[in-house]
Amino acid sequence: MIRNLLVGSLLGAWMGAGWATRSHPRALYRVLAVLLVAIAMVLLFGHSAAYHDALALTGKTRILLVVVAGFGIGTVAALMGVAGGELLIPTFVLLFGVDVKLAGSLSLAVSLPTMLVGFARYSQDRSFTVLRQNRAFLLFMALGSVLGTFVGGRLVGATSGAILLPVLAAILMLSAIKVWQHR
Repeated sequence: MIRNLLVGSLLGAWMGAGWATRSHPRALYRVLAVLLVAIAMVLLFGHSAAYHDALALTGKTRILLVVVAGFGIGTVAALMGVAGGELLIPTFVLLFGVDVKLAGSLSLAVSLPTMLVGFARYSQDRSFTVLRQNRAFLLFMALGSVLGTFVGGRLVGATSGAILLPVLAAILMLSAIKVWQHR
């Protein structure tokens, strides 16, 4: 499951980063906002046992679906400039019926390589000059991310999946609003 997602995700990250460097920013923000809303809605309303039974594919069909899902995730992650967890977690939950807490952990196995491929592609286009100009901001964001990961790892055992799914959907909706309004 993870290997097939990773294959598609790495290909998608390379392609997505290339598209992002050539796309008009406003159109890109609008597409991303719509995708975030769609993911939030599927998480809220598409998460049921019947849904999982309908996606109980096997063999080559399942492998193809997972590679295609990975490609979409990698593409969108690279377009958004993120690791892809906001897409991987719903994919693990919705396509494979994995508990949301386990899905968060599994997403790391795909996110890091996906992010590195997107990073490599963006660096070919000199898209990272802004990082040198904002080193202090980058440092504080990185430190906050490490701290947040540590706290989240501590809280994962104390938080119910029934709480995490609506919270994740709400975060996606708020992100969609922010992305839509971005200028």
